Amino acid sequence: MPTHDLVIVANRLPVDAKTLPDGATEWVTSPGGLVTAMESVMRTVDSGAWVGWPGSPDEDLEPFQADGMHLYPVMLTQDEVEKYYEGFSNGTLWPLYHDVIAAPSFHRAWWDAYVSANRRFARAAAEVAAPNGTIWVHDYQLQLVPEMIRAARPDVRIGFFNHIPFPPFELFAQLPKRKQVVRGLLGADLVGFQRENDAQNFLSSVRRLLGYHVDGQRVTVPGIGTAPARGVTAGTFPISIDSRAVSALTEDEDVRERAAQLRRELGDPAKIVLGVDRLDYTKGIRHRLKAWGELLNDGAVDPHDAVFVQVATPSRERVEAYRQLRDEVELTVGRINGDFAPIGRPAISYQHRSFSRCDMTALYMAADVVLVTALRDGMNLVAKEYVASRPDLRGVLVLSEFAGAADELRAAILVNPHDIDELKAATLRALRMPDDEQEEAMRSLRRQVMDHDVQAWAHAFLAELESTGQPEEPSTPTIRLADGEDTTDEDLSAALEAFVHTPRILVASDFDGVLAPIVSDRDAVQPDQRALGALRDLAELGGVNVALISGRALADLDRHTRMPSSVVLVGSHGAEVGALPAEMNAGVLDAAALTMDEGREALLASITRTLQRIADQHPGAEVEVKPTAAVLHTRNARGRGAVNATEDALEYARSLPDVNVVPGKEVVEFSVVHSSKGAALEALARACAADAWLYLGDDVTDETVFALAEDGDVPVKVGEGETAASLRISDPEAATALLQRVLELRRARG
Repeated sequence: MPTHDLVIVANRLPVDAKTLPDGATEWVTSPGGLVTAMESVMRTVDSGAWVGWPGSPDEDLEPFQADGMHLYPVMLTQDEVEKYYEGFSNGTLWPLYHDVIAAPSFHRAWWDAYVSANRRFARAAAEVAAPNGTIWVHDYQLQLVPEMIRAARPDVRIGFFNHIPFPPFELFAQLPKRKQVVRGLLGADLVGFQRENDAQNFLSSVRRLLGYHVDGQRVTVPGIGTAPARGVTAGTFPISIDSRAVSALTEDEDVRERAAQLRRELGDPAKIVLGVDRLDYTKGIRHRLKAWGELLNDGAVDPHDAVFVQVATPSRERVEAYRQLRDEVELTVGRINGDFAPIGRPAISYQHRSFSRCDMTALYMAADVVLVTALRDGMNLVAKEYVASRPDLRGVLVLSEFAGAADELRAAILVNPHDIDELKAATLRALRMPDDEQEEAMRSLRRQVMDHDVQAWAHAFLAELESTGQPEEPSTPTIRLADGEDTTDEDLSAALEAFVHTPRILVASDFDGVLAPIVSDRDAVQPDQRALGALRDLAELGGVNVALISGRALADLDRHTRMPSSVVLVGSHGAEVGALPAEMNAGVLDAAALTMDEGREALLASITRTLQRIADQHPGAEVEVKPTAAVLHTRNARGRGAVNATEDALEYARSLPDVNVVPGKEVVEFSVVHSSKGAALEALARACAADAWLYLGDDVTDETVFALAEDGDVPVKVGEGETAASLRISDPEAATALLQRVLELRRARG
């Protein structure tokens, strides 16, 4: 699969599917500022890509190109669309982030779907980013993606931009999974917001929820265990539009004629007042309709002279709150028209549909006043589109002070849309504004909009990311086998045949999940005696050394295996080493790294107490204490306890800079000595002067061994998952068969 210097990650791909008369599908570039901005940015890099959902559920598409962009579709099931997108994104986050104008809903199943979908987007982006490339993640649907990408690709720069507001802490604190969301965003090097207040709200949540150090706009994110701390910047980058393209449309004769035609179709009123919004409860549509109805009722506006046009683009019509809003708006429009509309002309022309870019520009050109009365808005690009559509320096913008655009468009008539009297007064002022005042205000507005377009926004963000991000050198092991990629019997047999004919070999294996099936009760584990027998017999052959390398404590491993001294036992992920056969060079092993002093003993006791508190809060979780480590086991935790206990443990790990923390399968191990299975195997291989080694492992902790493999070595992954091993077998039964085969072949070699 090709890789790309810049990868954009957004909920939707920048194209829409269009079915042709012959049934074929054509991909048409979607309208919108983000697509325009990214097109201009991608022209500046050698290779750019876009990761997103194509728009239809259960549609599993291969990567394709459209309009010169490399597109990587992410498949979402119908259930995920309902729970991740319509549910958590738009039923929980959207209302919460918009000041709870509508009540958010909290459902744990929605959160589960959100995590799952974010993981899929993150995986797709990580796979196609070039080494040391840049990944830019967009918007509230994907707030967990930055941290997920960082875990897989620490070498890339990661940016995140939030297109909607970020709420004050007092509102954000209502979110049940608030810490996970903040940590997800802190996976980025640069987190961008529309307004300064949004950035400050985010920083406040970081301080109050996680306790991280914040210095100005910079957050210090501690690493997990011994991982180094890293810095994250929260910045303000108000988004804009392709203002020159919009302004250029006003010179098109067809657009000019359409603007004149619209006035004629509306009965050539003296004034046209326009509202353009998605049909959303955050846009203040009900407030402006109420204000317009009262102006008509007061006699302040004559319906023979002025017409109000409301364009309400359909939005999220599967969500109940939006269906209710549509019913309410349409009832209000019908009532006002019934009360005030002259014969042959509406008091309100209500358009519940989308308009083409040309028709929309014509509407802006025809409108004498545009009302933007958002109750809460990240930016509101309608305000900027109206300004860009008026090179004639005519027209008046009435703008909510709660829209992000209010920070920049100070020459507009700013209004509190919750104050109906203030909104009425602002509308009347706009309708009566003299031409010279209109020209002065519009000149100021256009200077802002034309000088700060969407291309400038994108380049400013990426320039800041370039200077802020400090990617690490790629350190993750090469993935030799992808998840679901199996090994043929022929490849496995060939590797074993070559291995057994090597003069001096080391045969080593993990224990749980390899020689014994994983069980909920660790003490009830039952290793396969045939596998243990094969290892014992191998240890008696010339030129063969055998070892078991486990996360279990050494004494526990010994109790369950009862191996002779000819088989080396290594416990606690390499921190404990048992007796060595006489032919092994014990001096090679670094005993200094394995000693426990008074300070380490005290630290281990403190960690154990904290992990026990975490386990007590999540019934079924357990703490195991080893000579050099404490382990939180979550396999038996009830309900969501496993996930929640793991989250708490990893958060605690960020406060322990001198402790080695290893998350595994339903375990998190805290070791006060720095060891790994890979380091243990490497030392054992040197101690017995092995020419090659074979290792069987099933867990993430075994990847440190697989990453060491060189020509002649035989790294074998037991079970599913992507891995640095080059060979895979299915389960412990297959592991037993493999060990018996190695014994048989080595004996036959003589």
